[in-house]
Amino acid sequence: MARVSQEHLDARRRQILDGAALCFARNGFHATSMQDVLKEVGLSAGAVYRYFSGKEELIGAIVGDVLGSVREAFEEAARESPPPPPDELVAAVLGRTLAARESLVVDGRPAFPRLVVQVWTETQRNEELAAVLREGYGSVRAAWGRIVEGYQEAGLMRADVTPDHVARTMIAAVLGFIAQQSLFGPAPVEVLRDGLRALTSMRDAPAAADGSQLG
Repeated sequence: MARVSQEHLDARRRQILDGAALCFARNGFHATSMQDVLKEVGLSAGAVYRYFSGKEELIGAIVGDVLGSVREAFEEAARESPPPPPDELVAAVLGRTLAARESLVVDGRPAFPRLVVQVWTETQRNEELAAVLREGYGSVRAAWGRIVEGYQEAGLMRADVTPDHVARTMIAAVLGFIAQQSLFGPAPVEVLRDGLRALTSMRDAPAAADGSQLG
């Protein structure tokens, strides 16, 4: 009997995860059954259950895969000296994350932002999923903290700011941008990049003619 290659196994796993992600984004976690997932991916129950025991494991794997790839990207950036500027780094990582899932579409719109919101909702009821999310975000925060330390060491950022405060702010900007896409429709990552670039380029407000500060 011929052995199945790891490449084939990985592709099948990705097929199942992508199909499940579409179902969850379309109908929500609780309204989606494993039968819906089987129908979406066109596989038998045995083929799917070989990889995942049920919906909880599926959504945990989806979340873990996304956060894992994001963490790796930021950890790689943290090893650079200095790391890439925040606006370019965020746009590159988010753009890559969205591009990897651009084939997932619901009602003519990208499914990934909707899926993210579905996951946030489910974490309020599912402690195991919440733990996966906390661990993933914690690792991304830690990577961002090291990036900020790299900026500070290079003299590119004020040294009196706590790195974790900047890390939380950058993550909040990305999550807010994704939430906007879920609520109001797609927007290119260049919107976030340009907004961050404008904010980080600000300096002290110029003095007015009378010596007071404008604004």
